[in-house]
Amino acid sequence: MKWGLLRRFDWVSLASALLLSTLGLIVLYSSAIKSIQVTNQLDTSRQIIYVLVGLGLMVFMSRLDYRVLKNYNYILYGLMLALLFAVDIFGATRLGATRWINIGFFQFQPSEFAKLCLIVVLASFFARNYDRSDHLRYLIYSFMFLVVPIGLVMAQPDLGTALVMIFIWLCMALATRVKKRWFVAFGALFISLFPIILPRLQTYQRDRILTFFNPTANPTTTGYNVNQAIIAVGSGGWLGRGLGAGSQSQGNFLPSQHTDFIFAVLAEKLGFVGSALVIILFLILTARILLLSIASADRFGSFLAIGIAAMFLFHFFVNVGMNLGLLPVTGIPLPFLSAGGTSMLVSMIALGVVQSIYLHRKKRTLN
Repeated sequence: MKWGLLRRFDWVSLASALLLSTLGLIVLYSSAIKSIQVTNQLDTSRQIIYVLVGLGLMVFMSRLDYRVLKNYNYILYGLMLALLFAVDIFGATRLGATRWINIGFFQFQPSEFAKLCLIVVLASFFARNYDRSDHLRYLIYSFMFLVVPIGLVMAQPDLGTALVMIFIWLCMALATRVKKRWFVAFGALFISLFPIILPRLQTYQRDRILTFFNPTANPTTTGYNVNQAIIAVGSGGWLGRGLGAGSQSQGNFLPSQHTDFIFAVLAEKLGFVGSALVIILFLILTARILLLSIASADRFGSFLAIGIAAMFLFHFFVNVGMNLGLLPVTGIPLPFLSAGGTSMLVSMIALGVVQSIYLHRKKRTLN
């Protein structure tokens, strides 16, 4: 790879992602430091490999003209459905959910890959039908792309990923010429159907929603995770307890501290300053991608950038929100920070698409 390519990268978005990944590795390693020795080094070593492989995929995608993805949108859609179907047949069950396919050296999670495929499919549809998107039927047509994948994801069950898909569609649809009153009508319909949907959710999903409204009702059972996360965040203070300290993380009181609740671990160890840095970096990253959507050379690139920004933004707000007790626990990872191979690789591939859009942008400078 020529060094000239690196100089042409959008270093605002790339540096933000690299800093977030570095913070994730530091927190992951530090949370394994116990009173006498370092334990669980394997998780950190694996995550370093995922970051390095992800960077390679990011560079590959940046060298690829993003516009070729438009030619493979239906192939990607079919591949997405095939992988989600495969979970039912070959999937490995963990913590009551079947979301992973074990391929020996790697636990692949198709639902993470599905988000990126869906963004490509929707970007192609919205770009192709932009001038006709003020008609309601095109909004309905676009939503039909979500019906099957959401059904397959909910069967795993994975409510969080289903919500991410809906949010991606919503943000991309809002960027079309569709009349905004239809979104108000759909929102009202969803709210009216919520009493019907709630009883059909899995028991643990209902418990998480009910715990959100009253997190102190069952502090030792359904509210345990949230309460431990809030304690960890609060105990960090301004500067944190230190990388090798923190009662909730070092004492293993906080569950899923490498994945769902890594933000609470970071807040406990690095305090308000470290937490604020993560929030600022995510806001810079998503704002930069949205700014890039304006400078894109075509509508397909614009919708791709909007979809990727929506994916990162939803993951960020929901993950941080549930760590602070502001949103229900949904099991959504924090991009670039949470441990997990598929999430890191998909995030890096998405960043590579962003770089490709930047390299092929209109001949004007982003401010």
